[in-house]
Amino acid sequence: MTPPQSWLALPEWRPKNFRWWILALVFLGTTLNYLDRMVMGVLAPGLQVQYHISDRQYGFIQGAFALSYAFGQLFSGRVLDQIGTRIGYALALIGWSIAAMLHAIVAGPWGFGIMRGLLGISESPAFPAAAKAVAEWFPRRERAFAFGFINAGTNMGAILSAAIVPWLAATYGWQWAFIGTGALGFIVLVMWVPIYRKPDEHPRVSVAELAHIHSDPPESPIRPRWLTLLSCRQAWAFAMGKFLTDSMWWFYMSWFPKFLNKEYKLDLLHIGLPLVMIYVISDLGSVGGGWLSSSLIKRGATVNRARKTALFVCAMGVVPIIFAYKISGVWSAVLLLGLVTASHQGFSSNLFTIVSDMFPRQAVASVAGFGGTWGYFGASMFQVMVGYVVEKQQNYTVPFVCAGLAYLVAFGVIHALAPRLESAKLEPNMK
Repeated sequence: MTPPQSWLALPEWRPKNFRWWILALVFLGTTLNYLDRMVMGVLAPGLQVQYHISDRQYGFIQGAFALSYAFGQLFSGRVLDQIGTRIGYALALIGWSIAAMLHAIVAGPWGFGIMRGLLGISESPAFPAAAKAVAEWFPRRERAFAFGFINAGTNMGAILSAAIVPWLAATYGWQWAFIGTGALGFIVLVMWVPIYRKPDEHPRVSVAELAHIHSDPPESPIRPRWLTLLSCRQAWAFAMGKFLTDSMWWFYMSWFPKFLNKEYKLDLLHIGLPLVMIYVISDLGSVGGGWLSSSLIKRGATVNRARKTALFVCAMGVVPIIFAYKISGVWSAVLLLGLVTASHQGFSSNLFTIVSDMFPRQAVASVAGFGGTWGYFGASMFQVMVGYVVEKQQNYTVPFVCAGLAYLVAFGVIHALAPRLESAKLEPNMK
């Protein structure tokens, strides 16, 4: 059924590959999602001094975001599978944009902690929705590259935060850094609602492209209950991968600006370029990690071999962070941290893609939400631990060692639970 056209609808045109336009739109939403969550990390050194926030309290503030994000994903993936990607993502956009702007009216550890919690729960549907959009619009052989492109949006959000947040805060005050970045979400909203549809319902999709999108073998129509996933080892493979690596990624997002400030004396006006360089490098890893497994599949490798090869290569790329505390020059540190974040993004792109390798489209958002819950449970615990350790030891040695080993452990767990990345067996009574 063709949806009615609105005054915001696109002109009557039908590009050859409309799915890439959809991907660009999801990329833009992901960019703003990460821009909003990164503002606090960039402003943290100054806010800690201004409001007497200790490292331990800062760990709890960021832990509040991760914990609320985890609880949000308990139900966000399931809700998305029920109400659809279009409406679910639009509601999330409205919610997290407002929550980001509300940071401007609070002060102190409790105020920021409450707002981070509100932001976390409202942002929680974003990645399950992105995974569902990729599953709806791309055949299996293109999904790793497509999700790698979306994952690059997280880096673009980080780049924009490093580029514009210091300027906004220095020019207009820290409150306007939250207001200005949060308001951008409404721009994406007015594009998302009229443009996004499922491929079968979209007037811009050609018959040839629709056939390409549906070129995979038929999938099961079963949609599992969230609790059913507790007995599914494929779901646990994804969840434990997220548990071990999401905690590290949020550590990078929240603490790298503080690390550069502490170790290299980079203040708000001088930290922007190093952070931009770190996340530009990480963009290469995001797209490159997805390209690697997709390229191997096109060359004849099995899905299992391609995904596992890419996961292992990226896991090894994070190991050098163990030696970050020995780096003396700021730009040497930037290159190392860039390699680490690039490797994480490549790992993450393939980790998200194995969900659509093992589950039907109807279950992708539920499984992504299930894994995201565990990922951010791990992130909340790690944030609090880092706060205690950094405040007590006044260095980042322990967190860096944890990060260096976490991805290899995650790879081992994924391989043990899903040795062949076979499709999950879902019983008919799980509808």
